Amino acid sequence: MEITTAGGRDGERPRRGSRRSPRSRRAILALTLTGACGIAGAVALIGTLPHEDRRSPAPGPSAVAPGEAPSPGARGIGDPLKPLDGNGGYTVRHYTLDFDWRAPQTPFPANATINATATQALSRFDLDFAGNTLHSVTVDGAPAAAVRDGDELVVTPARPIPHGRAFTVRVAYTADPTRQRHRDDAIQDYGWVPTPDGTVLYAQPDGAKMIFPADDHPSLRARVTFHVTTPPDLSAVANGRLVERVRQPDGRVRWTYDSEEAVAAQLVQMAIGKYTFVDSTGPRGLPVRDVVPGGLVTDTQAYRSLTSDHLDWLEQRLGPYPFHRYGVLVGDTDLPVALETQSLSVVPEADLLGDRVDAERDLVHELTHHWTGDSVAIRRWSDLWLSEGHARFYERLYSAAHGGADLEEAMRAAYAQHDQWRHDDGAPAEPTEPTLFRSMRYDGSALVLYALREKVGAETFERIEKAWVTKYRGRAAGTRDFIALASEAAGRNLAAFLTPWLYGAHTPAMPGHPDWRVDPVQD
Repeated sequence: MEITTAGGRDGERPRRGSRRSPRSRRAILALTLTGACGIAGAVALIGTLPHEDRRSPAPGPSAVAPGEAPSPGARGIGDPLKPLDGNGGYTVRHYTLDFDWRAPQTPFPANATINATATQALSRFDLDFAGNTLHSVTVDGAPAAAVRDGDELVVTPARPIPHGRAFTVRVAYTADPTRQRHRDDAIQDYGWVPTPDGTVLYAQPDGAKMIFPADDHPSLRARVTFHVTTPPDLSAVANGRLVERVRQPDGRVRWTYDSEEAVAAQLVQMAIGKYTFVDSTGPRGLPVRDVVPGGLVTDTQAYRSLTSDHLDWLEQRLGPYPFHRYGVLVGDTDLPVALETQSLSVVPEADLLGDRVDAERDLVHELTHHWTGDSVAIRRWSDLWLSEGHARFYERLYSAAHGGADLEEAMRAAYAQHDQWRHDDGAPAEPTEPTLFRSMRYDGSALVLYALREKVGAETFERIEKAWVTKYRGRAAGTRDFIALASEAAGRNLAAFLTPWLYGAHTPAMPGHPDWRVDPVQD
């Protein structure tokens, strides 16, 4: 993710998803949302659940022996920074989301159907679900008890679910498109973000639960089908491929999208508004579809038309683009944040109406995330440096060759501040939850990759990078995985070199630059 501020880039606050540290911001279960709010015969028992000791295991699949007595699934997968993100006891295979949109900032009927497989014998299980008015929950068609416990929806099926059994959960609710939360970092506001005609989604980092019941952790992914019904004068867009557009008997239009690949909940996109769809092709005929507010098609065309060049440049360095299609969703919001929603990056209109260097930084940042962050997901939140650091590194590498700041000068400036960032934000692989999307995860983490390139040389570094996105394509990976792969690709153990760059209070010497100095830390 990345964010842009009025102050410009040097001395800028980190961009967010392209969040270029702070400029853009940037599951296996199936959900089906249908337009009806209720399900006949289903009864949800809605209340509060007394807190009990339901400790979460370390991230990873549950290991429960067949025949074990049913027990509750864990409330989260145990990520140390966000222990309640995700859920234990099952794997989501597919979400189908059905939204019956009415008007901006107006609650509307929604249903979610989640297809999952139990990874233990389940007496009950949780979904991540915050706010919204709950109507009913069924499991395999039978009414289930459902209890709200903070951001958890605790579901008790009529009968326990055996280990290994596939099951289907259906949740009927009223979605509230005004729900947002705020972070004091590059993310800023997230959740439902209003536009003049409708909405866009900014679910990163854990805002999907404000949109639909989810298994919400960046390491957990599932395929998603979207059914979105709109008034006839509005369009809907979502991740992946438009399957059909059908006019309903009442004149409204039902749009169906298929994500095509599994997607993390934080990377789900669904936008509604008065949009124009602009189709083109990228390298090797890759379908590219931009989604643009009607009045901005011409004014944003110059920078949007660079996508094919950006794809070609990144493919030379990271290998083939890892998804079936790509596009830019021009965000007509006041939020100065770009976000790498899978196959359809959100870029604020202001970025595409301003300076070309700044616009390309955002565009390349969010596109890079499709290799590192979207395709290669992070295993834990402490691995965020692998996502944002790579996006910032290639953003700056591209910009240096296309009229932007010199890469070495930018990295020297980051080096000078690195001890201060370690003090304020934690080392690259040691964030705290409040400092996840701060400067250290952007330029501070790009600096680690720069140091690695200086250590091993550009040719070996490129070999490491291509091996990384190839080996872990469509998988989650973490810091230890990167160190091991880099060592293997380089033909030497790099753990002793990379560890002090990623952990601890002090910045190591920069290879090849003995004159670089770190500024003293100010409390």
